[in-house]
Amino acid sequence: MATVTQPIILEGIQPGALVAVAMSGGVDSSVAAALMVEAGYRVVGITLQLYDHGEMVNKKGSCCAGQDIYDARQVADQWKFPHYVLDYESLFQQQVIDDFVESYLQGETPIPCIRCNQQVKFKDLLTSAKDLGAEALVTGHYVQRFDAPQVELHRAVDSHRDQSYFLFTTTQEQLNYLRFPLGGMSKRETRAHAQRLGLTIAEKPDSQDICFVPNGGYARVIEKFRPGALEPGEIVHIDGRVLGTHQGIIHYTVGQRRGLGGGSTEPLFVVRLDPETHRVIVGPYEALAQSTLILKEVNWLVDEQGFTDGQIVDVKVRSTHEPVAAKLRNLGNKQAEITFITPEYGIARGQACVFYDKTRILGGGWIEG
Repeated sequence: MATVTQPIILEGIQPGALVAVAMSGGVDSSVAAALMVEAGYRVVGITLQLYDHGEMVNKKGSCCAGQDIYDARQVADQWKFPHYVLDYESLFQQQVIDDFVESYLQGETPIPCIRCNQQVKFKDLLTSAKDLGAEALVTGHYVQRFDAPQVELHRAVDSHRDQSYFLFTTTQEQLNYLRFPLGGMSKRETRAHAQRLGLTIAEKPDSQDICFVPNGGYARVIEKFRPGALEPGEIVHIDGRVLGTHQGIIHYTVGQRRGLGGGSTEPLFVVRLDPETHRVIVGPYEALAQSTLILKEVNWLVDEQGFTDGQIVDVKVRSTHEPVAAKLRNLGNKQAEITFITPEYGIARGQACVFYDKTRILGGGWIEG
């Protein structure tokens, strides 16, 4: 069991202050809320209902709907602080689900969790916390925030739980208001705190799926929101050979391996998706190599002018991979160019590229090409 030698005090905010805690109903946000009460803060919990409560009421492990809203309420009742559920279904569909659907139909591989943080949680939820008079919005994300001349965002101590990749769109103004008390812990320590604090959700499993995509069924979500949008097309080798047909590019992602036959004995991978011709382009593994990237909608957490001539940094192009060395050059107009020291493989449009200086997050952008 975890032992507490010192309460967790938030940077720049003394116990007794009112703080809002974003509560998804999971272990992490529940522990964050209980630790705040234990440290002497006045706490108000906020849960966002993001999609159809009726459909999800019996689905566990999916944040912000059904059982998880109930679990968040139980923690608030146990620790005797007010808890509000805000209906954000319409906004969530417009800003997150619609973007997800359109991105897939354009042959991209979207990351809706980042869009949710950007468009909903750290925007409208943050505004709601301020409206309640809270001095900070506390979340259960595994990421570290350090006060300096300018507030800095750093990777979590536990590299296996680090969520910095999903928070690259956070602005400096938002960082001034946000706090992340779990960033210095491992998941094991968090669960130990949950048991010590007597939380009934101490053993609740982590959610593995995108919240509105049960069991990884992307195609069903696309069909629901864009009926008839999935069009069949050809599977084409990079040398021009037509190897077969498919039932929609939504079923494929760059880097995916497919044994496609068509007279070819070599291992084949999805190299590119062409939404205009509805073609899936495949080829050998070597065809996945990419030396440069162009990024759009770049968010900087440092002075971007320092990168006009290019600097060597570490970058992540997938949430599950460790950062690799690359040259980062600011192109202006919220664009940047990445040149890898060693080519990367299987990079898909629509994914994120996040920049680091050791553990510090410098910024990031969306992969355009």
